[in-house]
Amino acid sequence: MPVRRAILHRVPMAHPGDTSAIEALFAAGALRPAEIVAILGKTEGNGCVNDFTRAYAVQALSLMLGRHLHEAPEAVAARIAMVMSGGTEGGLSPHFLILAVGEAAAAAPGGALAIGTAFTGEFAPEEIGRPAQVSATAAAVRAAMASAGITDPADIHYVQVKCPLLTSERIGAARARGQSVATEDTYHSMGLSRGASALGVALALGEVAAVPPAAIGTDWSLFSGRASASAGVELTRNEVIVLGNSPAWGGALRIAHAVMQDAIDLPAVLSAFRAAGLETGMGQLDAAGRDRLVAVLAKAEPAATGRIRGQRHIMWDDSDINATRHARALVGGVIAAAAGRTDLFVSGGAEHQGPDGGGPVAAIVRQG
Repeated sequence: MPVRRAILHRVPMAHPGDTSAIEALFAAGALRPAEIVAILGKTEGNGCVNDFTRAYAVQALSLMLGRHLHEAPEAVAARIAMVMSGGTEGGLSPHFLILAVGEAAAAAPGGALAIGTAFTGEFAPEEIGRPAQVSATAAAVRAAMASAGITDPADIHYVQVKCPLLTSERIGAARARGQSVATEDTYHSMGLSRGASALGVALALGEVAAVPPAAIGTDWSLFSGRASASAGVELTRNEVIVLGNSPAWGGALRIAHAVMQDAIDLPAVLSAFRAAGLETGMGQLDAAGRDRLVAVLAKAEPAATGRIRGQRHIMWDDSDINATRHARALVGGVIAAAAGRTDLFVSGGAEHQGPDGGGPVAAIVRQG
């Protein structure tokens, strides 16, 4: 009896609106548009409030998929999770990860990659970065797990969330209704939204027992080792993608994760590679290993202490380049040295996503 099979393609983009590599997969018969359930993208913007490369990419993807599926672009965007993470500093390469679900003849021995998606309702500005976002995200994670057929949180290795942020217009709308918001600093709202979303993941996976309202954005002892949240101006809801392993799925892909304790925790990266089935030694993956490594997903965050293993860093003190941009470049370089590739999904801003200064890293590997 056929079972579900996870499909993952990694393709380059020439610019945020370039969907030609995805359409080439359609033309070659390597991917059917109707199979797509989610698309992740690393775009070359600044990753901050005014990074409209994310919205540009979502619009281009929606229009392209709408043509192929004969659907309105808005309908496509409503049901396919499109998580765009801005910022490809350093050597990071802009790319898309296309997640799809097809069929396999039988389940894979030992289990295989399973994908589930879910969405929260639209958030009012006053709910962003607050308990309402935490609880709604937790519910969406549980729904995504159910859609993937995964019941044990231990089988989940990465949860990608796209979440909204506050703009001056949204703050003004809340104020006009007599509502306050979590912050009137639009950049800070990105961190609070990411943090609330990550704590929702932690709650759903049993990594924390409860989330006191005052803990959001302040108590860094509360975190998820499997959450990755990226905030953007292009949406007002949370879009959730869970990635885990299930004995009920077929195919050759498996996922594993580790938690980087700081930005230069190379052993954690290698641990994730090995857990997913790669032979690493202590050096860079060889050509065969690079071919089997289908995707790497990671979070990057400057340590709040201003130090990495006792040495001072200036990421928080640079008034020219945002701290999360420094962190993406640093962590991207560490992972690239291990992977031998630069098309890595490294997302900045790891509030409540791993320990302070660290973050989760996951590897998806083709077995055999």
